[in-house]
Amino acid sequence: MILVGNQRGGGKQLALHLLKEENDHVQVYELRGFLAQDLGGALNEAYAVSRGTRCKQYLFSLSLNPPPSAVVGTADFEAAIARIENELGLDGQPRAIVFHEKEGRRHGHAVWSRIKTHDMKAIQLSYTKKTLMGMARELFLEHGWTMPRGLAQSEARDPRNFSLAEWQQAKRQGKDP
Repeated sequence: MILVGNQRGGGKQLALHLLKEENDHVQVYELRGFLAQDLGGALNEAYAVSRGTRCKQYLFSLSLNPPPSAVVGTADFEAAIARIENELGLDGQPRAIVFHEKEGRRHGHAVWSRIKTHDMKAIQLSYTKKTLMGMARELFLEHGWTMPRGLAQSEARDPRNFSLAEWQQAKRQGKDP
């Protein structure tokens, strides 16, 4: 599974993005640790809690993308999310899980609040990219999926590939990257 995570603010924009109609099917699978019963309300709640701190990037957002040919069940997504949560030190934090289906392909998103409410401090997340790369490799090996060359060895990455920012810009302009 390709794992992409980042610290961010903008809970309202993230909720709108995760609920976009461009996906064939959107399922808000879990809201844990929030009073709100909807995704927008939950992420707004995380924002409200963050206002008691100086933290601007009060969320950690994660995308889980299995290989196109893989059929991944909900239990596998849950297990991967639980492992990542533990590895990053986000255990017990308020969390939302959203599943998307687009063109017959299922992928997931998990969003955590970084603010520990008992001491009103943000959880420090260092080296998340390195941690997620290691976790992605483990998931590929455990499931027997063919690992992309660039994931197996970062030096083998195809330099002609678009970066995420370039791909998003091409998509906005209606060009095929």
